[in-house]
Amino acid sequence: MTATPLDGWQHWQTSWDRQQEWYMPDREERFRVMIDTVEAVAGTAPRVLDLACGTGSITDRLLRRLPEATVTCVDIDPLLLAIARGHFAGDDRVTFTEADLTDAAWTERLPHTSYDAVVTATALHWLDTEPLDRLYGDLARLLRDGGIFLNADHMKDESAPRLNAALAALHTDRQTHQRQSGSLDWADWWGEAARDPHLADAAVERFALLGDPRQARTDPSHRDRPTATQWHIDTLLRHGFGEARQVWCSASDALIAALR
Repeated sequence: MTATPLDGWQHWQTSWDRQQEWYMPDREERFRVMIDTVEAVAGTAPRVLDLACGTGSITDRLLRRLPEATVTCVDIDPLLLAIARGHFAGDDRVTFTEADLTDAAWTERLPHTSYDAVVTATALHWLDTEPLDRLYGDLARLLRDGGIFLNADHMKDESAPRLNAALAALHTDRQTHQRQSGSLDWADWWGEAARDPHLADAAVERFALLGDPRQARTDPSHRDRPTATQWHIDTLLRHGFGEARQVWCSASDALIAALR
């Protein structure tokens, strides 16, 4: 059903959450631990950079928990940014920046040169090893001394392959049943969004810029993507973070915290 202008932004926020939860049933717990860590390190009124913000899922939860925070949301996706901008319209705690994180000069587009916290979720796995390595160096320079970086994403503890396989099989079985009950997957969600007349132009722009998620793609040039939790920890430490560790994990995802 197409969302109306009045309820549309909340409709798409909620729809995005449900689609993401189909892949990550522990998503809310992951956000809770992330925001706990921001508060523990940066206090109740931090300046936060929401990296690859999407529809603003982290920012929405962070501002509900820490209403004195201010957030810069950065992304390149026109459709997801349209939803985020609509959702936070009139909230002067939130500013938006369009930037490509693989561009060496992306930080020059930000409104601030320093942040108390940088947060991101289910986004950086799209980057290959070299640009992700470079991005971690950028973040080390953006964070103030004592600032915190938090990355929640698809990362594996590869030390227990049989246990990983068993848990993955259970998750796949549950997904199958949920699909039969009407849950949307990634391609379905983008199809519904593209049919909303309020998002149609942004969808055309998004598909031209980043590809059409409704179409399966096999791109051999994008296979060098790090998946091991330890790679992220080691890389952050190499770029000058003083401490880095896993603070939460599920069967397929982890939350890495790195202290500047």
